Amino acid sequence: MPVSRFRKQEIAVMAESSDSVSVDMEMISLGGKEHIVQTGHGPVSVVVYGDQDKPALVTYPDLALNHMSCFQGLFFCPEAASLLLHNFCIYHISPPGHELGAARISSNIPVLSVDDLADQVADVLDFFGLGAVMCMGVTAGAYILTLFAMKYRERVIGLILVSPLCKAPSWTEWLYNKVMVNLLYFYGMCNMMKECLLQRYFSKEVRASGQVPESDIVQACRSLLDERHGVNVLRFLQAISGRCDITDGLKKLQCRTLIFVGENSPFHSEALYMTSKLDRRYSALVEVQACGSMVTEEQPHAMLIPMEYFFMGYGLYRPSQLSGSPRSPLSPSCISPELLSPESMGLKLKPIRTRHSLHV
Repeated sequence: MPVSRFRKQEIAVMAESSDSVSVDMEMISLGGKEHIVQTGHGPVSVVVYGDQDKPALVTYPDLALNHMSCFQGLFFCPEAASLLLHNFCIYHISPPGHELGAARISSNIPVLSVDDLADQVADVLDFFGLGAVMCMGVTAGAYILTLFAMKYRERVIGLILVSPLCKAPSWTEWLYNKVMVNLLYFYGMCNMMKECLLQRYFSKEVRASGQVPESDIVQACRSLLDERHGVNVLRFLQAISGRCDITDGLKKLQCRTLIFVGENSPFHSEALYMTSKLDRRYSALVEVQACGSMVTEEQPHAMLIPMEYFFMGYGLYRPSQLSGSPRSPLSPSCISPELLSPESMGLKLKPIRTRHSLHV
């Protein structure tokens, strides 16, 4: 799958302007190696980037997206790509039928539940011989990975969640999802369906409105959505619409959690609620101003400094040595709460606000 024209230009500009970044941007643009993993709940596509001797970072995208449409902005941000690829091997998991070039899923195959999808993640780890991993998910993908962390606590060492979900759908979300289900069932990935999804992902600042043209990132996402089969998206939507409330299990998580959310995200209040239910000693919230749900695409630079501080607790980042390539296994020491405090993260994050604890 070729990278969009504006992304290629962005790579060229960044390569010229950053001598300190030694990431193979051509490798990122052309894509990693795809594996089709046979799990207990059917095949799943996993695209692997980087050195498999390094610790693993597993990603899971939001509804109707895959690694190209959900995480390319973050990995084409040279500083973030350097930070992640120097420390991790990246395993991009796509929801069933969401990978590049996916065929239509047969109606004879049962619809998977969120528990089935979480179990698929465990099967992927087994396939690659992975133990404890770092996880990064966006909205629906964040819910799947959080559920995975609850079911397989010893296999998750850290969670980076973007606009996450933890409660069952509200009546508002249920009605909105019902509209999308009907659109997908009767019309497939039609223009109205794509508009619903783009409103889910992006803030109005980057979507077309009035005299303001649609931004490049929205145009690229719209183009990638054209490739999704409506029936495949419908199945993932049905799974995430049938999710249960996992609030009670949040305090039992045995890993640290870093949450990002755009202040204009439809799931902003959900992210604040989820943060309030986590152990505040091992969690932090970063609110990104003028941004929608998909911070990884709309404002990926906003994620860099919080992730640096987050990884410092694992010995994976040294402030004086960004270009280094630590290879030590993930073995978190006792992290100082100050590392995740607003004072530590917020001073350099404008226009980003951070919250350490909330009272809801």
